[in-house]
Formats: sequence, structure tokens, C-alpha cells
Amino acid sequence: MKSTLALSLMSAVVVASGAAQAQTAAPVTPQATLKTDGKLRAALGLGASVSSGNSRTSNFSLTAHGVRATDQDKTTLYGSALYARAAGVTSAEQLRLGGRYDYNLSTDTFAFGVADLERDKLANLSVRGVFGAGAGYHVVKTTDTTFDVYGGLAYNADKYVAATVIDGQSRSSYGYTSLLLGEESQHRLSGTTSAWQRLVVYPNLRNRGEFRANFGAGVSVAMSSTMNLNVGLGYAFNSDPGVGRKKGDTLLTTGVSVKFD
Repeated sequence: MKSTLALSLMSAVVVASGAAQAQTAAPVTPQATLKTDGKLRAALGLGASVSSGNSRTSNFSLTAHGVRATDQDKTTLYGSALYARAAGVTSAEQLRLGGRYDYNLSTDTFAFGVADLERDKLANLSVRGVFGAGAGYHVVKTTDTTFDVYGGLAYNADKYVAATVIDGQSRSSYGYTSLLLGEESQHRLSGTTSAWQRLVVYPNLRNRGEFRANFGAGVSVAMSSTMNLNVGLGYAFNSDPGVGRKKGDTLLTTGVSVKFD
């Protein structure tokens, strides 16, 4: 008799990557409550799923987002971890950590600095560091909706698990300066429902025509004052990922998160 066991609080499902391709899109992090009172607020999502029978799969995901804001500045910290196995083979193993600081120059303009670290062994990425700075503009800034655009420069430093062909040469590491172009928005749709989206593009200034891009979007519905139901979509694109690797990866996540306000 075939049986299936499924225990799921927050499941991560790859929706647009080949079976042999390592997943490089990160789980979308839940958004912490944003209030300009100088207090640190956080949101944490933790989940796992296990199945047996016709399909033998398991995955574990952890996401976190923290923010401290005042009328003058904002500090944001975020991170995610994803581990998955299918038919006894590891199919995802990644870790991402980062932070960003925003400082308002005026009512409508701001300066920012950002630092991101990423590790994805199955995508042949031992570590990637991205360090950038720039300025932006608050296109919309109301109680229910915010929309920002920004740009600047970033330095990208990649180190690979195994040497791979990048920019026409076999390399164990690769560093380059890029532009940093982005936009993001948050929307309060009702008293219990909110949505957000973010797109960041890194055009390579060392090898013109090559670029990386990351997109994330999510919808959150409050189940209580601290528990939220979340749906998130993440997409990562690399125009030169190395020989034998796909350029784009998509990750759909569903589950719950806990807010610490």
C-alpha cells in the first residue's frame, strides 16, 4: 500500500527550473512592519515539508527580515536559507544574508549603501559578495503606498566551487564593477492584506552586455496580530552563469510568518 506523508508549514516549490539545474532564486523574505519610531521590528518564516511514497522529497526554509526606521533614516537586515532533497539527492542548498542603510537627503531623495552575501553550492557558487552605494527618489510616499527608484554603483565578487568558463576564460573567481539599478514598492491593499515587489539589475561594466537581475514579490494576509499567511515569487537571472547552467531560476513560496513588533 502506497502512502504519502506531508507535513508543511511553509513549502518552497521550484516552478521554472530544469531538474538538473541548481536553484539560485532565494526564498522571498516576509516583510517586517515599517514604522518610523526608531524601534527594531522583525518577521520570521520557518517551514518544512516531507513526502514519501511515489515521491520522496523534503525541504527546509528559513527567512528573516528586520527593519529599524526613523523620519531620517532606515536600517534593513534580511536573510534566507533553503535546503531540499529529492529522491535522495540534494536539490537545493543555499544561504543568503544582507543589509541596507537608507538616509533621507530631503523629503523626496535618499542615499543608500547595501551589502549582500550569497552561497549556493549546487550553482557552483562558493560565495558572492555584492557591495554598493547610490541615491534614489521617493516617487510615491503615502500611508498606503510607497514607490522608490534608485541607482548607483556596485562591486560584485564571485568565488566558485569549481573553476568555470566566465567571460571566455576558465576562472575560479571573478570580480567586476557594475551599475546598480532598482525599483521597489509596498502597497497596503486593505486592513489585513499587503503586497510588495522589488527589481534590482546589475549591468556588468567590465563585460558590456552581460548583467544579473533579481526580482521578488509577495502578498501577505494577516491571520492574527502576529501571524501572516504569505505567498512569494522570486526570480534570478544571470546572462553568463557558466557552461552547462541555465540563465534563469524561479522559486514560488507559500506559508506563514511570525512578526515581532
